[in-house]
Amino acid sequence: MIDSSTLSVPLCTDTPRHLAIIMDGNGRWATKRFLPRTAGHVRGVQAVRRVVEACGQRGVEYLTLFAFSSENWRRPQEEVSLLMRLFVQALEKEVDKLQEQGVRLRVIGDLSPFDDRLRELIRDAEQRTAGNSALHLTIAANYGGRWDILQAMRRLLREHPELGDDPDAIDERLLSQYLSMAFAPEPDLFIRTGGEQRISNFLVWQLAYTELFFSDGFWPDFGGEEIDRAFEWYKTRERRFGRTSAQVVNQT
Repeated sequence: MIDSSTLSVPLCTDTPRHLAIIMDGNGRWATKRFLPRTAGHVRGVQAVRRVVEACGQRGVEYLTLFAFSSENWRRPQEEVSLLMRLFVQALEKEVDKLQEQGVRLRVIGDLSPFDDRLRELIRDAEQRTAGNSALHLTIAANYGGRWDILQAMRRLLREHPELGDDPDAIDERLLSQYLSMAFAPEPDLFIRTGGEQRISNFLVWQLAYTELFFSDGFWPDFGGEEIDRAFEWYKTRERRFGRTSAQVVNQT
């Protein structure tokens, strides 16, 4: 488990160790081109491929993508069904390439509503890539930040029921071990495409000290150039973590 940025100052580098992205704007990209919204999701898969490759080339260690939120079930059934099919197709077609690139895949979220075939593909993909370390790719599917905190607390109390009578013994370091992303450092940089400026229940706990970059471009158009633009902006940020500017300068 990696320490929280609210408890200690993490190592900061010019290239983010951990990049988290909300891939927004697929539907609007398609609507702008007089195409069905589903066409945007199909093109969005190609953008995922480009971004995984770009992050690997730039030395990013962890890439976390918000693919499907716990609130996305509210969308039209046709769109939800297509997203599930695309998830299946991506797992069937892309895992070999991830394996060749040394990418480890994890899927976080409540997977129980997914059908048996999708859950089986997720398990197989995670097992096949478990030995890889060039890039840690995490897909958040049926995920919500509040759900993550709740499930962490429930798991903690199941394993340590005695803490129900001693809540003061529960601290941040203990609880964070049960979060879905306990295996990764907290994100250094968050990107959201599509022009919206909110985190939409994504990694609520983990984004406490993350730099937030919002892009007006739609996700299907995203790639290496857009990654570089965000990284250049990230380099200009002074990451203080509660300290003064003078302290940051003296540290370097």
